[in-house]
Amino acid sequence: MKNGSRLAALGGVVVAGAMALSSCGSDDNTSAASASNAPSGKIDCAKASVNAAGSSAQKNAIEEWTKQYSLQCAGANLNYNPSGSGAGIQAFTSGQVAFAGSDSALKPEEVGPAKQRCQGSSALNLPMVVGPVAVVYNLQGVDGLKLSSETIAGVFSGKIKTWNDPAIAKENAGAKLPSSPIKPIYRSDESGTTDNFTNYLHTTAPKIWTWEKAKKWPNSTGQGAPKSDGVTSQVKSTAGAISYVELSYATNNKLQTAQVKNGAGEYTTLSPESASKAVAGAEVVGTGNDVALKIDYTTKEAGAYPIVLVTYEVACEKGLPAEQARFVKSFLTYTSSADGQKILTGLGYAPVPDSVLTKVQTSVKALS
Repeated sequence: MKNGSRLAALGGVVVAGAMALSSCGSDDNTSAASASNAPSGKIDCAKASVNAAGSSAQKNAIEEWTKQYSLQCAGANLNYNPSGSGAGIQAFTSGQVAFAGSDSALKPEEVGPAKQRCQGSSALNLPMVVGPVAVVYNLQGVDGLKLSSETIAGVFSGKIKTWNDPAIAKENAGAKLPSSPIKPIYRSDESGTTDNFTNYLHTTAPKIWTWEKAKKWPNSTGQGAPKSDGVTSQVKSTAGAISYVELSYATNNKLQTAQVKNGAGEYTTLSPESASKAVAGAEVVGTGNDVALKIDYTTKEAGAYPIVLVTYEVACEKGLPAEQARFVKSFLTYTSSADGQKILTGLGYAPVPDSVLTKVQTSVKALS
């Protein structure tokens, strides 16, 4: 199947390449931002039109990366479909896309199909974006809400039903909490964000959150909304709502965000800096050139925000058609460079810490 028709079948595509540049040229603010993000070094360009899909969490990062790459590399274009991590992995293993974005590393049951897609070579998990997960809410007159993992688990399990519940009041002395009902919102599609958020709850509050981590929301508490954009819109339009969404979406939509208690007992404000502190202590559990990470949600690092996800680019170490392989290596070399990482903070993400990024850069060099 040709690239165009194959991509059309995926639906909801964000085309963030050379063609998109013309639509941005009249926006002075966008032009200024793009100019400040321009690579300082030369990119080893690959001219091709390539399809990718997956994590909606990294959509804004992919769009800006592709703008900058296309500015430097005439004839290069990446068509990225922010379909969600689960759909992205499915598109990758079925050969519809050259690489996938996923907010969690490949599951054991996904490794075999991915290896088959890579012609017997390994599919690598390459951390590229740190996406802090904000606990967002819509509660007029209550800013700076403080929440522990136990309280968050109580809310999303349906055990805590009103905003003035004693558990919330205890953590927010002096706050004027209404007696109105809490309205949880969750991702209705399979999502790496959900996978990370449920993993956090299961790890830090297992007596309250009795479900295992999962890409699909595991209970019927609250109301579902599709993708990050859908969750954001639902929270904005629903008084009393609470949900989980990546920092970039919370920032861009001016949502209220909670301070979350970490393993050291601190209520930490979410920022790129506090998120990077949590990832810096992550354990690399991948082997060879695979850089899959295990996040410590109970981190006692001072100032570390505990709910973070890492978005991986899942790519074949070998086995892609030559044109696709060259593009993927070239593009990921840029995104993992200092130039590529520097744009993330301004977009509401956190850069990959140097302790992890050096491993990623080594793995990208091994792509062929």
